[in-house]
Amino acid sequence: MLIEIDFNSDEALYIQLRNQIIMGIATATIHEGDPLPSVRQLADTIGINMHTVNKAYSILKQEGFIQLDRRRGAVIAIDVDKVQALEEMKRQLQIVLAKGSCKNITREEVHELVDEIFEEYC
Repeated sequence: MLIEIDFNSDEALYIQLRNQIIMGIATATIHEGDPLPSVRQLADTIGINMHTVNKAYSILKQEGFIQLDRRRGAVIAIDVDKVQALEEMKRQLQIVLAKGSCKNITREEVHELVDEIFEEYC
């Protein structure tokens, strides 16, 4: 798994890490049951603080993407609660779509963009 962190981004490092792991799952680069590197190992590899990796892993656990086990470490384990996932997606999309509406992005442009992005995961 290749993690690329943009140290010049305004996005927090732990969010970048979280997002890249989720993208890895969505694109089948990493799969259910795959172990993630230890907090220390990933921090050293990327060149970030261990607390940053720990925070990303904690959020991924909260969101139902990984399980944390003392013996096995962090393991990809998708918690399939579709109703909850849809509600969270709706909350996030409301803001994104509101921003797009303010910039005069049309419904058709949004649908085209969603279709384009969704194709990457199928």
